[in-house]
Amino acid sequence: MRVFKGILFFLLGGAGYVALEYLWRGRSHGSMLGGTCFLLLGKLNSICSRLFLPLRGLIGAGIITVVELLAGLLFNRDYRVWDYRHLPANFRGQICLRFFLLWIPLSIGAMTLYHRLEKLF
Repeated sequence: MRVFKGILFFLLGGAGYVALEYLWRGRSHGSMLGGTCFLLLGKLNSICSRLFLPLRGLIGAGIITVVELLAGLLFNRDYRVWDYRHLPANFRGQICLRFFLLWIPLSIGAMTLYHRLEKLF
């Protein structure tokens, strides 16, 4: 059951991220790691449940930013998937402060959703 739950949550997180990306920019890409981030955020939420929720959101944003950087360095070398080079406070066009800040509320929402889904199982 544990493996099934992990696969289901991975797929839900991935599908949720793709849906958000379609709403935000009208397209997505196969290299997006929304499912991985969703699982990592769920684990963060359970390990650090006593931390103030905004602090967990900040840590979650850091996790997503690291995953985004690694994915970018592996899959986005030509900047065809995303390109933050024109945005202030970017690193190699792969991550930037603007999206780090966007990941904070997204992390909080994802952790809340993960927790609620976990109660169903």
